[in-house]
Amino acid sequence: MEWRCAGLGWPGGVPVLRWAGGRSSALAYGRVIGFRAVGERRCVGARGNPCPLRAVVPARATQARCPECARLDRVFSVAADGVPDDPRTYRVYLAWFGAGLVKVGITAEERGAVRLLEQGAVAFCWLGRGPLMAARRTEELLRAALGVPDRVPYARKRAVRGALPGWAERVRELAELYQRAVVLEGWAEALERVEFEAVDHSAAFGWGEAVGGATAGTPAGAADGVVRELVDGGVVAGRLVSAAGPDLYLAVADGRVLVVDTRVLVGWQLAGVDAGAAAGGGVTVPVEAVRGAAGGSGSGGGGEQDGLF
Repeated sequence: MEWRCAGLGWPGGVPVLRWAGGRSSALAYGRVIGFRAVGERRCVGARGNPCPLRAVVPARATQARCPECARLDRVFSVAADGVPDDPRTYRVYLAWFGAGLVKVGITAEERGAVRLLEQGAVAFCWLGRGPLMAARRTEELLRAALGVPDRVPYARKRAVRGALPGWAERVRELAELYQRAVVLEGWAEALERVEFEAVDHSAAFGWGEAVGGATAGTPAGAADGVVRELVDGGVVAGRLVSAAGPDLYLAVADGRVLVVDTRVLVGWQLAGVDAGAAAGGGVTVPVEAVRGAAGGSGSGGGGEQDGLF
């Protein structure tokens, strides 16, 4: 049975690794996990359809699609306004990633907070709800008027996670932007404003427990390196200490905490490693430095499995 990775998801507010064919593997904090990359990274296709060429894609690409499949996928993308007649209700939100690092965005109301978890938003609040194009127009208005972006690079998000201010500061910053947003003129008439409520994801990310209806936890510290590519036969193994967006934080044998960017796992066939290798925290793939931390490598093994993790 082939286990080809389809990415990290957050159904029900908990992280799972998804596999081609619809299977998924729950990821529990504190658990030792490990895998070995097999063969070559292949295009995942577009809109549920397999790539007719099974094209090989670059190991460091954050999207596991060949150029043609990427083009087809974007044609029907909400982000690219490819489906302006989408009948669903959409929500406009402010997502907070760290002090001074906030973005505005939209998501389908039926998805709830899943989109915010996928992006690694530490905290967020809703601004309004309504039809897609009304939400899109208001998003553009808020982006320009508030001076906040509609995208934040994952490298910036990772860089601030090791030293986040507490819950009160997160709420204050969101509340100030919310108040500036809701009094602006020019909102699309079809978009109704939503009452302010700040939501924190610290507990979901494994950083802390709920305190007084809100979570105040922060990551244990900055990561020492990041895995942004796999190689055939390369092993990644360690104890899962937290997750945020597409990032898994693994404590490995030499005492480092490494971030695994699961976007670069997509399209790879992954095989399990034996329990000893996984517990030993072997890492034999390239590791990039984070904040000046040195990269490194380790060792691992192989084995057969009925399932991963």
